[in-house]
Amino acid sequence: MKSPHLLSDLALPPGKRVYFASDFHLGAPNAAASLAREKRIVRWLDEAAKDAAAIYLLGDLFDFWFEYKHAIPRGFSRLQGKLAELTDGGLPITIFTGNHDMWMFGYFTQEMGIPVLRQEVSQRIGDKLFHIGHGDGLGPKDYSYKALKQVFTSGVAQWLFARLHPNFGIGMANKWSRRSRMQAGKDDTVYFGDEEWLLQYCRELETRLHHDYYVFGHRHLPLDVEVRPGSRYVNLGEWVNYCSYGVYDGNELALRHFEQ
Repeated sequence: MKSPHLLSDLALPPGKRVYFASDFHLGAPNAAASLAREKRIVRWLDEAAKDAAAIYLLGDLFDFWFEYKHAIPRGFSRLQGKLAELTDGGLPITIFTGNHDMWMFGYFTQEMGIPVLRQEVSQRIGDKLFHIGHGDGLGPKDYSYKALKQVFTSGVAQWLFARLHPNFGIGMANKWSRRSRMQAGKDDTVYFGDEEWLLQYCRELETRLHHDYYVFGHRHLPLDVEVRPGSRYVNLGEWVNYCSYGVYDGNELALRHFEQ
């Protein structure tokens, strides 16, 4: 296990909060449901922006995303417009890539000034140390996905996919993405206790460096679990069923559900 990359400390002024969300999976399961969810996410961003010091989006914002040199997937204009509006107004937003949108390259940074991170990081926010990431490929087992991720993140695979016309490449990838999510979906409502891979990852890292909070997505199940005394693993869940997110007020990190 590598030592975590450390980001610069983030000060938290009085009355300000930090928001975390993950796994919007925009594009799934169909255009109508995705659009309704996208509008809800935009409403959540508007509410969060009222007292946010920063917003972290922890991956799988899209059910599939690939940035061609001169094209991006169609749709999701409301989310992109809102992110641009918020960053233009000075609100720091950070995006992590997930296993469904790992093929983000420079678009969000160049167009909206949003840093895109590909690995989990540690950061002191206020007086608490957080470890933050999407969560895919961490912990023991899941060897088949870890091997597949090596292929998907290789420059050769990315170059080859970019040679496909977007009409074919994006259509094919969307079908594959939805099928893979449906196959794994039966585990999304089951909590595996000490066998949770991300919980095992957190406990291993905690033996080397204390963190107050470990914050991940990917798992699709909202969780708040003790890692060790004084340390918690929080999984943000997802927005297809739960509309769940995390908010840190300078004292504690809490899971919430957005109902509007």
